Amino acid sequence: MLLGVLGLVLAGLFLLVAFNADRLPIIGGGSTYAAAFSEAAGLRPGDEVRVAGVKVGAVTAIGLDRDHVRVRFRVKGAWLGDQTSAAIKIKTLLGRKYLALEPAGDRELPAGGEIPLARTTAPYDVLAAFAGLTRTVDAIDTSQLAKAFQTLSATFAGTPAQVRSSLAGLSALSRTVASRDALLRQLLARTRGVTTVLAARSGDLTALISDANKLLTEVSNRRAVISALLTDTVALSVQLSGLVADNRARLGPALTQLHGVLDVLRRNQSNLDRSLALLAPFVRVFANTVGNGRWFDTYLQNLVVPGPLTITPGRTR
Repeated sequence: MLLGVLGLVLAGLFLLVAFNADRLPIIGGGSTYAAAFSEAAGLRPGDEVRVAGVKVGAVTAIGLDRDHVRVRFRVKGAWLGDQTSAAIKIKTLLGRKYLALEPAGDRELPAGGEIPLARTTAPYDVLAAFAGLTRTVDAIDTSQLAKAFQTLSATFAGTPAQVRSSLAGLSALSRTVASRDALLRQLLARTRGVTTVLAARSGDLTALISDANKLLTEVSNRRAVISALLTDTVALSVQLSGLVADNRARLGPALTQLHGVLDVLRRNQSNLDRSLALLAPFVRVFANTVGNGRWFDTYLQNLVVPGPLTITPGRTR
């Protein structure tokens, strides 16, 4: 039981350390600052903090402070001056943001210091505007809007021609919008679906753009080599063309004779195959004959007819 309680305590300590790693003095640390913005512009806790494009920290908290937004962030390994400016910038095409800092000033910004509203800028979030437009258009009763414009046009029928023409144009526009209401709703619904898929694939799109940038950078670095290769290829083609032109009188008869030789070989292909098949046993036997030294080691049977063999006691002839 004692070991079990000790293990639970250690596990709890490890979890506490893991969730507060950024606040530890060695592996975490850093200094905490604040910045005042007119609006959050889609910035969220956990987003990156960058100096000259290099990540130096993260946003820790965002809250409303009277008429502006206070953004708290932690920075490690970067110097910030007392005239540092901050801006919320777009990280990806799908609306992810990051906090960009531009260090400036003669003195260091103390830990816990705040960048005032005069030195901060927030971008206009176009995605949020389009999303609001989609919801607004989706909520409009186009039929009632068309009827309202028609009624307004009939009411002002006795007014001057300029007013009547304007109202007639508005009425025609409302009828057109009403007739295309279903198509507009379908288009906006599909646009919302495409936006959702792109938002889910934000990381993949970012990696694709980054890899494409690396590829283009490498091609740019190899531009001189590729140019030299193409130049040498053109020069080689010119030399080959000249070589063929200079030796055309010799190459023509040679190719003609080679064609004749190939025809002869093609006609005798079966004989060549049979010769190669019969040559294999001869080569094997010949290799065994001359394989023991600088002489032929062979045996000729029945070259000399032996005489009768008589056996007498004590000797053999």
